[in-house]
Amino acid sequence: MEKKISYSGVVITVLALAVLVMSVGFASFSRDLQLNGTAQVSTSKWHVYLDNSTYEKTEGSVEPTEAPNIQETSMTYSVNLTKPGDFYEFTIHVKNDGTFDANLTGITMSSIAEHQNYLKYTVTYDGTAYNTTTSSLSLPLVAKTGDKEVKVRVEYVQPSDATQLPSEVKTVTLNATLNYAQDEA
Repeated sequence: MEKKISYSGVVITVLALAVLVMSVGFASFSRDLQLNGTAQVSTSKWHVYLDNSTYEKTEGSVEPTEAPNIQETSMTYSVNLTKPGDFYEFTIHVKNDGTFDANLTGITMSSIAEHQNYLKYTVTYDGTAYNTTTSSLSLPLVAKTGDKEVKVRVEYVQPSDATQLPSEVKTVTLNATLNYAQDEA
């Protein structure tokens, strides 16, 4: 029995020495590599806006009932169209003064289906006319220098059937939203 213990002790001692030798060997064949650096991050801003200095009413257009209220992200106007042929039309520019490229992803427009027989509502963006909500656009507006013309027109049109003309004063709310997102390219 003593021989067996002695043999086990030798085996344990040899294994312990083997682990110790392997640890020292591994340590001598291992190395840590360090990568150090610095990064400077510049200031950034998102600034897509309506440039109120570019507002221009189209010649022949009716006068608004009050001066349009133009903010960087919204514009409100009010007009009276008294007879077929009357229209209100203006242009204004959308600018990108930010550090990110922007992308026009859609135009959301209020529906005028109930009034379509005698009222026409159009938003023209960079030369392309829209008269309904469009949600599948991808129109770039580059950072710092992006500038696109937007033309809005609401017109009282003569329907083919005079009975379709409104029989009383109608107030129609018109909304158009230009949906911009940061360009992911």
